[in-house]
Amino acid sequence: MDVRKITESLLLSGIKRKLAEWGTDLEIPVSVEIPRQEEHGDFSTNAAMQLARRVGKKPREVAGELVEAIRQEDEDGWIASLSVAGPGFINIVLSDDAWREVVATALRKGNRFGASDQAKGENVLLEFVSANPTGPLHVGHGRGAAVGDALARILSFEGYEVATEYYVNDVGNQMDNLGRSLFARYLQECGRDAQLPEDGYRGEYLAALAREFREEAGDRYMTASVDEALPVFRKVACDRILEGIRKDLEEFRVVFGNWFREEKLHRDGDVKDSIEALRGREMLYESDGAIFFKSEAHGDEKDRVLVRSDGRTTYFASDVAYHRHKFRRGYARMIDIWGADHHGYAPRLLAALRGLGEEESRLEVLLVQFVTLIRDGKAVQMSTRSGEFTTLREVLEEVGTDAARFFYLLRSHHTHLDFDLTLAKTRSAENPVYYIQYVHARICSIFREAAARETPLSDPPPLSSLSLPDELALMKKVARFPDVVSEAARLREPHRIPFYLIELAREFHAFYQNHRFLGETPERTQGRLALARAVMIVVRTGFSLIGVTAPERM
Repeated sequence: MDVRKITESLLLSGIKRKLAEWGTDLEIPVSVEIPRQEEHGDFSTNAAMQLARRVGKKPREVAGELVEAIRQEDEDGWIASLSVAGPGFINIVLSDDAWREVVATALRKGNRFGASDQAKGENVLLEFVSANPTGPLHVGHGRGAAVGDALARILSFEGYEVATEYYVNDVGNQMDNLGRSLFARYLQECGRDAQLPEDGYRGEYLAALAREFREEAGDRYMTASVDEALPVFRKVACDRILEGIRKDLEEFRVVFGNWFREEKLHRDGDVKDSIEALRGREMLYESDGAIFFKSEAHGDEKDRVLVRSDGRTTYFASDVAYHRHKFRRGYARMIDIWGADHHGYAPRLLAALRGLGEEESRLEVLLVQFVTLIRDGKAVQMSTRSGEFTTLREVLEEVGTDAARFFYLLRSHHTHLDFDLTLAKTRSAENPVYYIQYVHARICSIFREAAARETPLSDPPPLSSLSLPDELALMKKVARFPDVVSEAARLREPHRIPFYLIELAREFHAFYQNHRFLGETPERTQGRLALARAVMIVVRTGFSLIGVTAPERM
């Protein structure tokens, strides 16, 4: 039940009634907003000002006529009062029964309260993280994982058919360098004086992998040449690092529906086919033995190489083939979540899609800004060599999955994030995730006490007793949930969920300090238990949408 949408529907009906009286079939978008000042009502609309210019009347005059028409449409008493303000705004105050109906709906729908089927099963492919399998996930990847997984959950809740995918870059120079680096580390473990490649990978994780592999393989490859050993060590490094990434993500409660390997694109001929498709559309040219895509003609800053002069294809060529492959799979919409350092890559890829004749509007690219770890008020150095942790796993070990996921979503992904490790570990009201989880635990405690007093929540509960200002305020906050979820899905902004949950928790804790849930008159006790259950449902559901647990005891 979305009170905003119901209110909008009433407004639209009233406007249509009035337009019919005026003998016109104008159509205007009807929207209501929540006023910043509470005295201006629960909702406000500027519909009268939009109409006034078209019907040749003064806005306040139109507003007055619309108010009367809306009242005639409100047969169920949804609206308590309508008033005209300022240059022609219509301020709307809903009836107490409207807010009580929100509580009744929440109890009836349970964990589906706030869900929508407006997407009608539209299929979406959501690709995120997709870190190169050259090392463990770092803290920046954690933010992308939290945003992507939360968005997938939210979109599913809103009626989309969501598929999630991790794209594995397992081809090219980086994988050769990884294989050579592991081979060098392996030789060192065998007592050989082997040097890491100049552009190799130097993390301690690779030395640990080399030790593990030598325990299994012994000295079998100690006398092998680099060319002989490379295929083996490249595969071992890629597969085991990828398995570590998979385990870290599972610990982070992120499970992908598909792991798509770049190698498949080469093996199946998709890279070659994509290049030929661009050639067939006269989008390529040769220069100095290399093949270029005319990306500048499609909005990129310059033309891009697809095939080097030595015949090797570029990473860009693989990305073009990958996205062409995604388009061919028939998804209505595709969403890529990338790190902020890829901001220049989006125009290049979109140019390629235009060059291929694809409907580029089906692809959305979300950029996730960088993360700074803060401990005791100071930024943590992000260098692996410094001894400070930089991996997602180390963050999870320090603060736990609940806190990590919540803190990653505490800011819009459009902005830089300072991740306060000290605060994330604090078990007090200062820690927002603890503060909200305590709401759920507190309500569970209320119901345990109610059971002990043999005062179960009746079905249906009497809600007429909910009339105090604090009760109405809490009901109004519960009523916001469907609207918040809808906005989070539409704007691709999962952070709106934790923002809202903090506000709801603040409202509930204040209510708890000032009012009793048990020991009141039977009717009032039942009403407040119903209100507590509605809050509990919203907290539990909101947490589930961002992958955080709702404990029953704390």
